[in-house]
Amino acid sequence: MFFSRHGRLAAAVLAAGTALALAGCGAGGNPLESGNESSGDAETIIVGSAGFAESEIIAQIFAQALEANDITVDFAGQIGQRDVYIEALQDGSIDLIPDYSGNLLQFFDENSEAKSSEEVFAALPDALPDGFEVLDQSEAEDKDSYNVTKEFSEQNGVTSLADLAGVGVPLIVGGNPELAERPYGPQGLTDVYGVAAADISFVPISDSGGPLTTAALLDGTVNIADIFSTTPSITENGFVTLDDPLNMILPQNVLPLINSEKASDKVKDVLNAVSAELTTEDLIELNGRNQGDEKASPEVLASDWLAEKDLF
Repeated sequence: MFFSRHGRLAAAVLAAGTALALAGCGAGGNPLESGNESSGDAETIIVGSAGFAESEIIAQIFAQALEANDITVDFAGQIGQRDVYIEALQDGSIDLIPDYSGNLLQFFDENSEAKSSEEVFAALPDALPDGFEVLDQSEAEDKDSYNVTKEFSEQNGVTSLADLAGVGVPLIVGGNPELAERPYGPQGLTDVYGVAAADISFVPISDSGGPLTTAALLDGTVNIADIFSTTPSITENGFVTLDDPLNMILPQNVLPLINSEKASDKVKDVLNAVSAELTTEDLIELNGRNQGDEKASPEVLASDWLAEKDLF
């Protein structure tokens, strides 16, 4: 287990890939000591998060676990979507960020034929640019999912993406703007599931499947919404998540994406220990606690999770 952490990480916000740094240096023992010190252990690791709450919660878990093991950390949250934070990794604004296996693979290799979780993870090292690597993936998975209201499902006999080609009504898809260009976006519904392109329109909603997307699905602005599968609103509103029998949307296991220069043995051990404990059920619970009038901050949620798992 990780020893107690005496310092607290202070969160800062990164604007458009510029790292605002407030270092939080912890003091504590290192039970993962391998006896091999590397120069990377003495360097600051800038931990970033994408522009949605779950990513920031996981990034805080990474950051606090590292800090608890005497690794100096700066935190840069809410950077933006993948194209923005990949650029931040490449220009050195950040060193480490949580990512999702399938979408990360498709970002760099849209023609990959990997389908299973194991195949996707195995394909990532060859797909990533030189100088970057992924560490162990967790069991935790949060993937894009297409959702409809229960009423729409029952009225149109739709429970699967395979049912959409014959639904007979115009399909209005809502999701993040970049969904329009993703292989699993509207074009994917045409290419993979045979939905006529003329029958699909797209409404960009910039909240990563959050309250605006939920509201648009409930009020009929859209009749299909891309919502991350661990979002509590799916069960809270009785939405029907459409099956994906042809695996258009790849497995999306949470894993650390890191600058190889910062991936010392010590850093790897700490982050791999986190990945070994993180589950999908954890993500659903953490996301739920981050909502509502009494929502807990990502920093508090991360601290609570690490304590619950006896990791610091």
